[in-house]
Amino acid sequence: MNYKPEGCIFDSISNQKYISSPEGLSEAIKKGIILEAKAVLCTNSHDLIIDLPCGKGIISREEGAIGITEGTTRDIALISRVNKYVCFKVKSIRQEKNGDITAFLSRKAAQEECIEEYISKITPGDIIDARTTHFEKFGSFVDIGCGIPSLLPIDSMSVSRISYPSDRFKTGQMIKVIVKANENNKIFLTHKELLGTWGENANCFKAGETVPGIVRSIEEYGIFVELAPNLAGLAEPKDYVSVGQSVSVYIKAILPDKMKVKLIIVDVCSEKTVPSEINYFIQSGHIDHWRYSTENSPKNIITDF
Repeated sequence: MNYKPEGCIFDSISNQKYISSPEGLSEAIKKGIILEAKAVLCTNSHDLIIDLPCGKGIISREEGAIGITEGTTRDIALISRVNKYVCFKVKSIRQEKNGDITAFLSRKAAQEECIEEYISKITPGDIIDARTTHFEKFGSFVDIGCGIPSLLPIDSMSVSRISYPSDRFKTGQMIKVIVKANENNKIFLTHKELLGTWGENANCFKAGETVPGIVRSIEEYGIFVELAPNLAGLAEPKDYVSVGQSVSVYIKAILPDKMKVKLIIVDVCSEKTVPSEINYFIQSGHIDHWRYSTENSPKNIITDF
């Protein structure tokens, strides 16, 4: 079973086969298969109504998520699923007098299986898939499987500092993350270690080039411009520049021993930038140790898992 973030399996041939007929739903009951479909309504009692090709699905409030009954999960976790795909296991099917099919579903059961078969087994250093769900000043909440949430802190998103998670990600974006700790199935995450070391990023640029960048910080002594999520350089002071602006910069020098990139801002291109596609230097597997710093640098920026 593939315990992916919600929305990953809806279009699969297997999922479509099971949700498209009463026979398919019955087979899913027997096999205990996790399926997906779109939630189209949250009732005033916070039951989720699911759009199935062969009828209507109902996820009662109590079956909507782990912790709802106990009060450890707020009902916003259900309300926010409207117009989005949700995972579930089929509990029973009923044919109404008019011939319509009503399926009774449990998202909670899918999450419980995900925890038992997947979440409980991941270890620090494992690289996993996640989907961003919503942002707060301090970080991005992500779905790490079957709608189970975890927090990616803002200072773990990249080496280059950002003001808000939307500077780096879009809502609903699929990303890679690394498990930093697993404490009783509470998963702690990091992301920056997948974005390359200082040297790997610096090797993508050459002195004398003019390249795009994003203003991340303005100090009295200069302006920090992000060239890549894990690489920023210092530009000379310039008037009428603000944080978040897209700029073009001339690379004066790249100094590996000092881990510095010297820049000159050539032009201001726009007032606002949108997150660019992420370039992962590591895509999958497991890592135990990561060193960002260059070999001869006095700085020692490392992560041990």
